Amino acid sequence: MLRRATVFDVFDLSRVLVRSITELCTADHQDDPEVIAQWTANKDPATIRGWIRNGAQIWLAENNGQPAAAGGLTEAGEITLLYIDPDHIGWGIGGALLKALEQELIAFGCTEGQLEATQTAQGFYARHGWETTGGCSQRNDVSCLSMRKSLHLQH
Repeated sequence: MLRRATVFDVFDLSRVLVRSITELCTADHQDDPEVIAQWTANKDPATIRGWIRNGAQIWLAENNGQPAAAGGLTEAGEITLLYIDPDHIGWGIGGALLKALEQELIAFGCTEGQLEATQTAQGFYARHGWETTGGCSQRNDVSCLSMRKSLHLQH
């Protein structure tokens, strides 16, 4: 099940984000505790509650009643979050969530999607039609890659 997250989901969302970063993104953080702490610092329930209260589009995917993935987007055409809980890898949940986020962007009238991918996630996005456009300009993170996808032909 995929749905818009509410403030009642902040603990589940936080858990998905932190577990995904900590356990799945080792190619990006190299198990460095400082890097992990910095990356997850704004993934706590209170911060996520603020995102939702401020109108952020945050989505929660559930699998068999368990929180399985978290996604986020802006009406300007950017996917801001897409993290899968390690216990739910390989079920197609990430692909389904990405497709749903793309459909939301199309509903907003966006003809192109943008995102910043980790090294870990680059192959996933490429398999779903996203193209690398270079390094991320906002951060000096070597593993961050800007990606784009044309949404013109999506239905």
